[in-house]
Amino acid sequence: MGNAYTFSDFPQINELPEITTLPDPLAWANGNGRLSRFKDWERRRTEIIRQLQHYELGCKPTVAKDSMEASITNDTLRVVVHNNGQTLVLTAFIKYPEGAGPFPAIIGIGMPSGSLPSELFTKRGIAQIAFNFTQVMSHTQKRGNEPINRLYPELIEMGAYSAWPWGISRLIDGVEIVGKNSRIDTSHLAVSGCSFAGKMALYAGAFDERIALTIAQEPGGGGVNAWRVSETLGNVETLGRTNHAWFLESMFLFSEKNVNRLPVDHHELAALIMPRALLVLGNTDYEWLAEESNYVSCRAARKVWEAFGIEDRMGFSIQGGHPHCQLPLSQYPEVEAFIDKFLLGKQDVNTIVTKAEMFKDVDYKKWMPWAK
Repeated sequence: MGNAYTFSDFPQINELPEITTLPDPLAWANGNGRLSRFKDWERRRTEIIRQLQHYELGCKPTVAKDSMEASITNDTLRVVVHNNGQTLVLTAFIKYPEGAGPFPAIIGIGMPSGSLPSELFTKRGIAQIAFNFTQVMSHTQKRGNEPINRLYPELIEMGAYSAWPWGISRLIDGVEIVGKNSRIDTSHLAVSGCSFAGKMALYAGAFDERIALTIAQEPGGGGVNAWRVSETLGNVETLGRTNHAWFLESMFLFSEKNVNRLPVDHHELAALIMPRALLVLGNTDYEWLAEESNYVSCRAARKVWEAFGIEDRMGFSIQGGHPHCQLPLSQYPEVEAFIDKFLLGKQDVNTIVTKAEMFKDVDYKKWMPWAK
């Protein structure tokens, strides 16, 4: 996460300027121009992470591997984390394909492949690892009384979207500690979830650079959606309407008219995954998901991949005509293409995916005057 860089300039809300369009994801936080060299991205990425954690999420703690143990028994990964004289145990069932491995793997939130059809991975020889997020923090946390708070009692205010990605990172640590006996190819890891778990997958991919592919399915507000854009829409999940347990309580100072004072927005959250791969799936049948905001934010985030000539690594498919968190057959091709290229290494696959027919007339460019 670029810990070599430190930033301490976090103005209070009344000291922050109003930004009525989406902030430039490639502009330095101090206002001194914008980056153009890929080698500078790590530093800019660190700025965005620090801003997100300061204003929205709380700290995602770092963990030294010498404070952990891990083992695999009966296809179940067991990870033990020690801190503050306390322990936290994570267990995750691994659904292995036939063969000796090592296998690419997807970490599915709740289920071995999240809400994506398991057969998409099984038939491709991809292992599936189920993340039980309640072992870290409940869906409706009671601040200071969650499993992770035993390790970090001082982090009472942390939001779930710092805590849950922390847990996913510990599973990856565990696989690395086990090593060859895990039969997992840690250079080809994916993460996926849907709805609140789609947000979770997004944050996990944004904060952990070991994740090669993130598939965020119908994440809605607090996910890829830009807070600023959502505020202009109807009955949708705006900053002021999202779940308080998922974020810092102080974030809600930026509700409604104050949203333009946030120095960061969620197209930048999505862009943290660059240069790795991100596929965003949307569903226009549910107003609450604010898919127009998702679309605008995806367009803005994709500009970061485009800036470095790797736009094939970021795609979005926003379609209706199907239930929430049930992948329709019409979206199988894009999901399969991203799996084939970024987990299996098939370079002849087309991953230029920008599907959002319902929003073809939306003037997304007005939100990004900095875009070329």
